[in-house]
Amino acid sequence: MEKRKGIKKLGILFCLWLSVFPLTAHIKLSALFTDNMVLQQRAETPVWGTATPDKEVRVTASWEKKTYTVKAGTDGKWQVILRTTQAGGPHFITISDGKETITLKNVLLGEVWLCSGQSNMEMPVGGWGKVDNYKEEISHADFATIRFLQVKKTASTKLADEVQTLGEWKECSPATLSDFSATAYFFGRSINENLKVPVGLIDASWGGTVAESWVSGASLERMYDFRTAVQKIEDAEVVTPETYELQLSQWNRQILAEDMGFNNKHVAEWAAPNYDDSDWDTMVLPAIWEQNELPDFDGVVWFRKMITIPAAWEDRDLTLSLDQIDDNDIAYFNGKEIGATDGYSIARLYTIPAKLVKKGRAVITVRVVDTGGNGGINGDRFNIYIGPKSERISTAMSLSGEWRYQPTVNLQDFPAPQNPNEPNRPSVLFNSMIHPLVPFAIQGVIWYQGESNVGRADQYKTLFPLLIQDWRNAWERNFPFYYVQLANYMERKAEPEDSQWARLREAQLQTLEVENTGMAVAIDLGEADDIHPKNKQDVGKRLSLIALENVYKPKQKVVFSGPVYQSYEVDGNKIRIRFTHTETGLKIGEGKKLEGFAIAGADRQFYWADAVVKGNDIIVTSPKVTSPVAVRYAWADNPACNLRNGAGLPASPFRTDDWE
Repeated sequence: MEKRKGIKKLGILFCLWLSVFPLTAHIKLSALFTDNMVLQQRAETPVWGTATPDKEVRVTASWEKKTYTVKAGTDGKWQVILRTTQAGGPHFITISDGKETITLKNVLLGEVWLCSGQSNMEMPVGGWGKVDNYKEEISHADFATIRFLQVKKTASTKLADEVQTLGEWKECSPATLSDFSATAYFFGRSINENLKVPVGLIDASWGGTVAESWVSGASLERMYDFRTAVQKIEDAEVVTPETYELQLSQWNRQILAEDMGFNNKHVAEWAAPNYDDSDWDTMVLPAIWEQNELPDFDGVVWFRKMITIPAAWEDRDLTLSLDQIDDNDIAYFNGKEIGATDGYSIARLYTIPAKLVKKGRAVITVRVVDTGGNGGINGDRFNIYIGPKSERISTAMSLSGEWRYQPTVNLQDFPAPQNPNEPNRPSVLFNSMIHPLVPFAIQGVIWYQGESNVGRADQYKTLFPLLIQDWRNAWERNFPFYYVQLANYMERKAEPEDSQWARLREAQLQTLEVENTGMAVAIDLGEADDIHPKNKQDVGKRLSLIALENVYKPKQKVVFSGPVYQSYEVDGNKIRIRFTHTETGLKIGEGKKLEGFAIAGADRQFYWADAVVKGNDIIVTSPKVTSPVAVRYAWADNPACNLRNGAGLPASPFRTDDWE
């Protein structure tokens, strides 16, 4: 009897083992390893995957003609280290367990860079991004030795073992480029053209995300600001997509019931053409409402705009373009719903049926729901319009400008259920999008992020260097980390004043103190009304200049940085500013005189200043400040500034004071 019980127990254990590792288990590679990939040249390059537990796995690379043998662990995991030679290819790699063989074809050896950050890194060449001259850029994108891989947007409260990707590695071509990161592409293209070697680009970015999402919980716990949040995330129960959908459905019904824009029959009364909105406030769109009239507001806001339909448009299908909305929207034309979209990165193009279109007065209404982070109708002003569907955009009517708006439901009173894929939580993107990439061999990292941390610059001064060190710890290598300083953005102010955007740029500037970092200044590349400036060509090029000089060290020196503030000296009624990176001299960019300098005395009142170039220094004065103590340059959201070096690279914004 006891023997039978023992046999029964063994049978149960065997069945459990089979449920995890069936006898038909296949050899499998990490999603990082596919045809067309690029491996880092002249490096020890890990390759890993899973197989039947205790099974012997043999890996052969064509450039070595050597076979590596490894035994899969009891968990089925295995890893080998390939030693790559100089750049070249195409090569192949075979992986076999004796019964099954995988062959990776068209493999190149070259330079591999990880590209990460928020929407300005994510922003594609075409797609929703549409950079300058995007059609021409795409049509000329025949670069067979540039390859790219996109990491899928996923969030996790636990460290993930396996990375999720959007398909396999792709060769760069007009057919594949459109939806890939523009900044990463232009960076990689410059490296490829200058070094004549293959370039591999891994894009792990997510628009609208905060820096702390990209840092491991173990590192974040060292910062008091995040200690409690990290602990809550680590202790949180894992919510399945099915459970979340049920919770979300219940929450949506509650929000609908609380939304004063609807009546008790769920009819959108605030969208009605005869609704009196005269007591609503106005907001200039496009805009992020947190940076305008609704700071710190997450919830539901209704927007209305009255227009006049020309007689020539009557009884014709119209296109309503609202570009991008953060997060979700329902659009109405004269009270009739014409479309709805969920997702902040999706272009809104709605058709207004001809039967609804009559000449004369009409009202466009948009109900916007922001569940967290930025909110608003915040795309490109040139992409917010209405016009006949069959005609060119040039004949359309612009809808940018003043809209009436009315908030209704504040989510502080009705918190949304926690989306298991919500990215703006400490550590969740490191867990799912960075940790599973380790230890894939990379040359370095390029990074474009910071917009979502504006307003927390002092914290960013610690957080950003922590992120850099965290990633280096994960890879156990002090690799190059190059990043983009925030571009100019929003309304240009007539007088000097403090700026949260300037303070975040200062935090980025100070991060240059971290070893083996570099910063591409973009203070001249932004756009007042678009947080996603279209000139990503110069962004990518400036990042590549840093890499070319500091990693690849060409025979002819590359000027990779504009002037960077070093020190100042008060001399009577003037202040002398000294800079680094002045080997090519200081120059005035556009215009006949230097712009962007402000000066203050002990009263801390800043005035626009006169600034002149004296050798490699700048002399700053103002008749309004006879005893100056401080200077600021380009210290604004969207400054007018034109200091450059002889290579045409712009000076970084700075200040000599530390006033709060």
